[in-house]
Amino acid sequence: MLSFILVPLYTKLLPTEEYGKISIIFSYFVLFNVILAYGMETAFFRFFNKESDKDAVVSTSTISLGVSTLAFFILAMLFKEQIAILTDIRVDYIALVIWILLLDALVIIPFAWLRANERPMRYAILKILNVAINLGLNVFLLIFLGGLAFKSSFFGVICIDDYEINYIFISNLIASGVTLLLLVPFYIKINYRFDKVLWKEMMRYAFPILVAGVAYSINETFDRIILDKLLPENIADHLVGVYSACYKLALFMTLFATGFRLGIEPFFFKYSENKNAPETYARITKYFVAFGAVILLSVIVFIHPLKHLIILNKSYWEAVKIVPIILLANLCLGIYHNLSVWYKITDRTKFGAYISVVGAVITLALNFILIPTYTYMGSAIATLAAYGLMMLLSWYFGKKYYPIPYNLKKIGMYLVLSISFSIVSFYVFDSNYMVSIPLLLVFLVILYASEKKELKQILKK
Repeated sequence: MLSFILVPLYTKLLPTEEYGKISIIFSYFVLFNVILAYGMETAFFRFFNKESDKDAVVSTSTISLGVSTLAFFILAMLFKEQIAILTDIRVDYIALVIWILLLDALVIIPFAWLRANERPMRYAILKILNVAINLGLNVFLLIFLGGLAFKSSFFGVICIDDYEINYIFISNLIASGVTLLLLVPFYIKINYRFDKVLWKEMMRYAFPILVAGVAYSINETFDRIILDKLLPENIADHLVGVYSACYKLALFMTLFATGFRLGIEPFFFKYSENKNAPETYARITKYFVAFGAVILLSVIVFIHPLKHLIILNKSYWEAVKIVPIILLANLCLGIYHNLSVWYKITDRTKFGAYISVVGAVITLALNFILIPTYTYMGSAIATLAAYGLMMLLSWYFGKKYYPIPYNLKKIGMYLVLSISFSIVSFYVFDSNYMVSIPLLLVFLVILYASEKKELKQILKK
């Protein structure tokens, strides 16, 4: 959500080229966050619900991540100049990124522990505090610091010309540091004992998750890096900037899918022994698709006021045409995460790796093929193709290894109607309210009529 909130600020203050540079750095962020977690978060949930000695799971996973993170930090700091040359990113940016990665990795298990123990309030407070600090510092450093520098020598010292990108990462660093400090009690109260046998089992479970995560990071963010490498140098940063900014308009779907996944993933593991689990998983997926379809069509209908509200610089608007494609791609990704329950609870995480690798190969291949001709539109098409194929593959293999009675008729109906109405609204009538709002209302009426009985039961409960 933070990256979404900051879009108006960044697009107002930063030229498209500078925003493109930030987007490329955050693409590397996503990749290294996955590598530093190496699937241990998902393994933690699986073994926390599976093992009788939960303290051993907590302490073993904490020690594992702590040691690996510190090793990464030392090596990355030693070779930061070489990393800067390899990635074509300034050394001072690299140093800040390494510190942020360190701090973020050290809170993975504490946050997972809060989720596993059903402590949503504390989890939410810490996450929101992180956002508030980051957002507040971004606003202060980018907007108010320059004015205060003329009135105070103290502020004059920390106010540096052309330092906007550094300020963005410094804000992130301070927010991550405060979050880790507030989670120090977790590190104090656990019993530090390393169970080597348990760790090997967790790593066997986690490794395919790592492969899948790396593939996911390629699917999600490597298009910016490839755009930067394949396009002419004089326009690459600009096109990456406008693409990344308009990509954020699809975050309505990402936020819904991410919030849903955070809550539902622990539930999937905890409920897996229940005899009605398959039917419950099917209902959950149906409702996810239904609400996702509403979000898809709603964002398309109101795309023009949203772009005025969120992207404050008109020079970014040229890439708005990618929004429907990215919205649908993220809906497919969210459905994939729901369908992936079968390989997680049956300990066949290798299938998650296989499917994600196929998606990554599709992403890379289509980006290299399409970008030279279609620039960022080629990247958007590649993202949709990858996530759509991953969704279908997960459903296909899930039928064999853990059959779940999905209501394909209703799921298909919601998807077809939402996609069809979106195409008509955006590509035919340019989201004209006279056409698009009635289409949205028709879809909502159909959805309510189809789910009226179950919706009333849920509301009564």
